[in-house]
Amino acid sequence: MLRELVRRVQGILLRPREEWIKIKEDFFPSVSQLYFSYVLILAALPPVIGFLANLLYGGFRKPYSGWSWNVAAKNFLFSVVVYIFSLVVVYIIGRMINVLAPIFSSRQSSLNSLKLAVYSLTPFWIGGLLYLVPRAGWIMRYLIALYGIYILYSGFAASLMETQKEKVLKYFIVSGILAIVLIAGVEIILRTLFAVWGILRVA
Repeated sequence: MLRELVRRVQGILLRPREEWIKIKEDFFPSVSQLYFSYVLILAALPPVIGFLANLLYGGFRKPYSGWSWNVAAKNFLFSVVVYIFSLVVVYIIGRMINVLAPIFSSRQSSLNSLKLAVYSLTPFWIGGLLYLVPRAGWIMRYLIALYGIYILYSGFAASLMETQKEKVLKYFIVSGILAIVLIAGVEIILRTLFAVWGILRVA
């Protein structure tokens, strides 16, 4: 399974157009198999690597007081929450793409719409490895995540939703904007809630 995962990641990152053709022909008995074979593993990279990066670079230290178990525990809890929400968000993006299908004269498919969401988020998840780069890692991660926009477009162009060529661009733009807003919105809300919680605990 690991070998197939690596092959699929390499394919979608290096040869997205060719890989989408293979993905379109893939058969998954259920959405759960796509989750277990791909999403659960890759979505764990950003929170796990982010936690380890903080551990390596002193992110669990309080000013003037050194190591803090409270800061480490808060960071661990944040990582777990981010992971759970990542699993939910990718499912919601897939659902949104599927719901939009009739508007753009496309064929609804819960599985193919989820494939578009999952594989276009691959750079976003793989980019989590860059948290190990001191200071600039998080910036590099989001820059690489932008490549997912092209991957998403390639998926629509490969006719995963059987979209007419003249409507592919509009379908892609609307879906892409909604996905970006959802991802950014959830991250901002989570970071704000944890920041406020940290302030209240100190107070």
